[in-house]
Amino acid sequence: MDIVVLVSGRGSNLRAIVEAIDEGRCAARIVGVVSDRRSAPALQFAEERHIPTRVVHPREHSPREAWDAALAEAVGAWGAELVVLAGFMRIVGPAMIAAFPWRIVNVHPALLPSFPGSDGPAQAIAAGVRISGCTVHLVDAGVDTGPILAQAAVPVRGDDTVESLHRRIQRQEHRLLPSVVDAIARGWMRLGASPTVAPAHEPSDGSTGFVSPPFV
Repeated sequence: MDIVVLVSGRGSNLRAIVEAIDEGRCAARIVGVVSDRRSAPALQFAEERHIPTRVVHPREHSPREAWDAALAEAVGAWGAELVVLAGFMRIVGPAMIAAFPWRIVNVHPALLPSFPGSDGPAQAIAAGVRISGCTVHLVDAGVDTGPILAQAAVPVRGDDTVESLHRRIQRQEHRLLPSVVDAIARGWMRLGASPTVAPAHEPSDGSTGFVSPPFV
C-alpha cells in the first residue's frame, strides 16, 4: 500500500514506520513525506532515505482553507492510498478530509476519548490518572474524535514528569502505528465510520484492535 506521511518535527514515528518496512513488519511503501515546517528534521531523514518530500507552509497559503487545499493537492499528487499523520501538529481541514475520506490515520498521545487536543501527557498528569497511553484513530471533522483503530496503555507513575510520560508513550506509538498501517495494508483492518478487524486477527481478549498489555 502506498502511503504519504505528514510530519512537523523530528519524525520519530516516521522512522518507526520506515524501520518496520525495512524489517518486513509493515506492508507499505512511503511514496512521499509532507511537512508544514521547512526546518523539520524528519525531512532530512526522508531525503536520506530517498523519499520525496514537500513543504506546504501555512504562511504561503492564506486563508487557512487555501493551505488545506494545497496540502490535499500535494498529498494527492503521489497517488497515496493512505495518509498517516505522524507527529503532524496541525488540524487538517475539509479539503483533506474530502480528498481522503476515512483514509487519514493519526496517532495521539492519550487514550481517547480522554485528553484530546494538544498536550495529552500533560493533561493526563494534571488529571491524576494512573493509566495513559496512545491511540491510533481515523481523522474526521472533529479534533481527535474519529473512530478508534487501536490503543496501547502505559502506567502513569508517581514521579512522572510530562517529558518522562511522553517518552514512554512514544515508545508505544512506535510499535502501534506501524502495526496498524500494516493491518490496513494487508486488508486485516477495514476502514470507515465503523472500522472492522478481520476475525482471524481480532484480539482474543475482546479488546479493541492491537491493544497492548496495560503496563509496558
